[in-house]
Amino acid sequence: MNESNVKTMDVEYAIIGAGTSGLGAYSKISRKTDSVVMIQDGPYGTTCARVGCMPSKLLITAADYAHHLVTSDFFGVTASGRVDGQRVLERLRRERDERFVANNLRYVDKIPAHHKLEGRARFIGPGHLRVGESVEVKAEKFILACGSRPAVSDVFEPVMGRVLTSDTVFELKDLPRSIAVIGMGVIALELGQALHRLGVETTIYGRSGKINALTHPDMQQQALDILGTELDIYPSGQVVNTWEDAEGAWIEFEQSNGQRVTKVFDRVLVATGRVSNVDRLGMEHTDVEFTEAGKVIFDPQTMLCSDTPIFIAGDAAEYLPVWHEAFDEGRIAADNALNYPDPVPVDRRPPLMVFFTDPQIAIIGQSFRELQDQEIIIGDLPFTSLGMWFGTRSKDAFKSTWRRELA
Repeated sequence: MNESNVKTMDVEYAIIGAGTSGLGAYSKISRKTDSVVMIQDGPYGTTCARVGCMPSKLLITAADYAHHLVTSDFFGVTASGRVDGQRVLERLRRERDERFVANNLRYVDKIPAHHKLEGRARFIGPGHLRVGESVEVKAEKFILACGSRPAVSDVFEPVMGRVLTSDTVFELKDLPRSIAVIGMGVIALELGQALHRLGVETTIYGRSGKINALTHPDMQQQALDILGTELDIYPSGQVVNTWEDAEGAWIEFEQSNGQRVTKVFDRVLVATGRVSNVDRLGMEHTDVEFTEAGKVIFDPQTMLCSDTPIFIAGDAAEYLPVWHEAFDEGRIAADNALNYPDPVPVDRRPPLMVFFTDPQIAIIGQSFRELQDQEIIIGDLPFTSLGMWFGTRSKDAFKSTWRRELA
């Protein structure tokens, strides 16, 4: 590279990433100063809009309609129909692109050109970024809002041609005949159940035997029991081998009891979590501190990384990876970057997560795992005991469980 062709920018604030948290940070900082640049690697449009909550709910809605066709007879309504996979996915992408992504792009288009820079950013020294091969950015304060990417184990390398992730599944032209879903988190269960209801032969493989957001043993088991009446689930074990032949992608799964199950699928959806893109930023060239696992140490009430003028937000932080938290974190990071070196701790919202499965699962506030060593009261009420439920549901529902710490 010819160093003489490198352009240098000097700004007070550099925001790495133009997703939900990055845009939240930008909206705050740009009201206070013109000395800011937002750096985006790849297409604009948030994870939520492009590959997350918006397209997944569009798929779930289509699956709900398909499911009503086969369950409405319970209510005395005879119905028939078929799923057109191509039209389901075409409609999903159209609604996603014309509504959710387009709204995001319209906002980005209004941002002044000198506030935007495209390319992959990497620290080359404290306070110093290189973006792509031709631009260097020197800034006083940084906000890391670079998002995340799906985690895919090396065991799937032999079948990568058939592997899907939450970043790619919505680009399918048609629904596959069969699919293996790896994982039992929110993405795996939502998409797995939706694909099953759309007529795809679906098998879900878990690792720990638990739905990862539920920590109360009774609720874990009840959730598995109810979902297991509809879905083919192997809740605990590991994928030990994969290979591909003319029939498809073969998955060899060793259950926790040592028994092995081998099946072949058209596609494999790996939904075992996401990995922060911070590991691609060259953080070793900064003064931030790391955990033994190599994660950046930060304060979740200020989003400050160590005692450096670097803040982190959204999926990059791997703290609470849901849309509203990402937006909050971007704004918390921005406020404290503006206040640096005197950051102000913020009381975070009570944690909230919803699985849009059927039945739905909601986790509000502290988990049982976080409270189990304290003196708490646990109350439960089966929804099946409520008269209204009998008029609207035809299957078992989760019990409602709430907890509070004794005063």
